[in-house]
Amino acid sequence: MRSHAVHTHAPAPRPECRLAAIRPRHAGPVLAMAFPVDLRRCQVLGLTGTAFLALGGETAGALPTPDLPAPASARAALGLVAVYFGVVLLIAAWALLGRLVRGPRPPSPRALLLVLAVWATPLLLAPPLFSRDVYSYLAQGAMVDAHLDVYAHGPALLGGPLADEVAPLWRHTGAPYGPVFLAAASGLFGLTRGQLPAGLLGMRLLALFGVALMAAALPRLARAGDADPAAALWLGALNPLVLLHLVAGAHNDALMLGLLGLGLVAALGRRPLLGAVLITLAALVKAPALLGLVAVVVLQVRAGRRLLPATLSTLAAAAAATVVATAVAGTGYGWIGALDTPVSAHNWAPTSLLGRATGALLGRLGSDLAPLAVPAWHTLGLAVAAIALAAIWWRRHPRPVYALGLSLAVVAAFGPAIRPWYALWGLFLIAAAAPSASVRHRTAAVTAVLALAVLPGGGPADTGQLVLAVSGGALALVVLFQAHQVAHLPALERTA
Repeated sequence: MRSHAVHTHAPAPRPECRLAAIRPRHAGPVLAMAFPVDLRRCQVLGLTGTAFLALGGETAGALPTPDLPAPASARAALGLVAVYFGVVLLIAAWALLGRLVRGPRPPSPRALLLVLAVWATPLLLAPPLFSRDVYSYLAQGAMVDAHLDVYAHGPALLGGPLADEVAPLWRHTGAPYGPVFLAAASGLFGLTRGQLPAGLLGMRLLALFGVALMAAALPRLARAGDADPAAALWLGALNPLVLLHLVAGAHNDALMLGLLGLGLVAALGRRPLLGAVLITLAALVKAPALLGLVAVVVLQVRAGRRLLPATLSTLAAAAAATVVATAVAGTGYGWIGALDTPVSAHNWAPTSLLGRATGALLGRLGSDLAPLAVPAWHTLGLAVAAIALAAIWWRRHPRPVYALGLSLAVVAAFGPAIRPWYALWGLFLIAAAAPSASVRHRTAAVTAVLALAVLPGGGPADTGQLVLAVSGGALALVVLFQAHQVAHLPALERTA
């Protein structure tokens, strides 16, 4: 925060750059405090938020087991408060940055990329946050390195300290990921020689590489669809979900989305075969990216090519990429059967919630159909998703990238499992090709809610933890409110 002397003849600050400024009503220098909403101050506010996230994560994050403090300890409590204090500051900084992006002189894409780098820096060396999935990634990479069938067995077969870090739910579950990601995880395990701190840093760097690909693709996708590149970067790359879950959580969704974005850029640039290969590699990280091949076909048809040749060439390129990638990874084709990996019994996907509620009701009524409730709702959800996808593409949507974003959002919403970072599947492309500002605003509102949805340790919440999380968020709101109030106080008149 900067203080400076202001005189009665000084010009008023520009409205697009300041929330408020305190100015004297009489001559004579006074000390004036201002709270401008400019790019530098957004940088500082967001940096403060991610710094608190990293600091709180040291005791409340998804720590290795020997370092994990007792949930009721004072250190863990303070860490939880600090994390949610930081989350709220980050969301506020992002919202204020959105005002600048919508203003008369928006920051350039290059300036926004600098903001992203500044905000992400404290998270680089922070412990994993909001999920323990990164330990599963490392254990699965170790299994591939040891020539164990990662699709037939869970990390429990590996044994040892690394397997002990995997969440109990997934220790006996095969990997649901494709050979491209498992090859990267195996190479990373070999490079770090199984050292956990180095492995965690390597996984985060891999996720940052994916985020960098996303950030590189967004402006190009936006320009191709006559959208605003700065707005696309703000919503698709500086989004709190990206920082919280792709960077701090080191999720492999970052690599999937980065490759998907590059593939779409290639397809839009009249290189459909390269686009099909890149999108296939993305799907060999996580399967939902496979829908991108539909966009490649549609883009070719819009460019004047007939449907059948466009489809056949795209499928041929995808098949060739799949064969080569699987052969290089050496994992075999078990990933096809792993697509039906079971989901958590406590997963809060809409179909899972409805299935559990229906099962409980049937159980009270004494019906033998109660165990079938959850599978039935999952099947219904997949059917609804299939119908919605057909409707989206049957219309021959004028914005194929936007249609793909809607499709991925549908898959995430109606699938059998959902996590907050799954929202990024569709959000990334909706940000790049949103047809209107109102669509971006609604998407941003969903982001702000989901950013607060998961505890930093990645486990289920109890009442005490919820109270601490709410306290941290409330404290940040109080700080922001007080800063806003101070900015609007009348200047104290100097007395003789």
